[in-house]
Amino acid sequence: MSLSLPDFPWDSLDPYRQVASSHPDGLIDLSVGSPVDPSPAVATDALASASQAPSYPLTAGTPELQSAMANWWQRRRNTGPLSSLEVVPSIGSKEMVGLLPTLLGVRAGHTVVIPEVAYPTYAIGAVVTGADVVASDDPSTWPDTSAVIWLNSPGNPTGRVNDVGYLREAVRTARAIGATLVSDECYAELGWGEAPVPSLLDSAVTDGDRTGLLSLYSLSKQSNLAGYRAALVAGDEKLIQDILLARKHLGLIVPAPIQAAMTAVLGDDAHAALQKERYRARRDLLMAAFVGAGFQIDHSEAGLYLWATKHEDAWQTIAWLAERGILVAPGSFYGPSGSHHVRVAFTASDDRMAQVPARLSA
Repeated sequence: MSLSLPDFPWDSLDPYRQVASSHPDGLIDLSVGSPVDPSPAVATDALASASQAPSYPLTAGTPELQSAMANWWQRRRNTGPLSSLEVVPSIGSKEMVGLLPTLLGVRAGHTVVIPEVAYPTYAIGAVVTGADVVASDDPSTWPDTSAVIWLNSPGNPTGRVNDVGYLREAVRTARAIGATLVSDECYAELGWGEAPVPSLLDSAVTDGDRTGLLSLYSLSKQSNLAGYRAALVAGDEKLIQDILLARKHLGLIVPAPIQAAMTAVLGDDAHAALQKERYRARRDLLMAAFVGAGFQIDHSEAGLYLWATKHEDAWQTIAWLAERGILVAPGSFYGPSGSHHVRVAFTASDDRMAQVPARLSA
């Protein structure tokens, strides 16, 4: 018996991609959010140096990678000290999002809670286990059957940030229910205002107690390593060790050369700061162009996207933009609450981005 999974949503964009690609000046693809800038030398040099890798790598990561992961969480996400038993690498953050309910033993009769406007893979991970899915951002509505509760901050696609007060309430509620609380924070380094982007593992949230808590982070966006499939997880030592044991049995191992690149990247903040400024400039350009074309931008205070609306069905907006050679993602991919928004990614080259204002005003 095969799994009953929905169609892959991005396939439904193909007709609009064809229209946008027929524009005389070519396609500007702002739909997926796939990095286009070069991977940093700190990563490529480390990858090349570690390319001789005849032996099986460690599922837990090399000691150097374990140390680099723990230090990064402490330095960049204010977690307080972490041990090597509280961190583990993963093959990109999407792999962990999709498989975490399975790795944690979620099954039929359990509930997985996901954000109301959410990346589709949270629900897919629940469907694979046979669990029920509830979409709710309100801790007071989370059911007692909840086994895993997903948070996403900064949110994809909305760019909304969960503050410390909300995170503390979420922790209290999840613990009362007996659920594992997981925060996907893969855009955390891309905050655009003065307000912080706190981690679920921030000391101000946990008071040093990480029981039942996990946070995910990805190097795809901050370091242009989407093709490397490199991410990391931190949190409750018991949960991390349970995940590690399952990964050992299943052979879910980050390749040794990628582990070396991760180690180097996690120790170098300069390249991430440079990439953030590239994205800031593109965001500023897109914000002005879309507002000037009559769009309203909601949330979008952090992350890699604008959450934009013309107060019409998202597919009407998709068609309007496609006629101008611009492809974006409909908010309906992320749930019914997004049906009047589109998600606009900052991931196109500077020369393609420079064409957006003129196309929107044409």
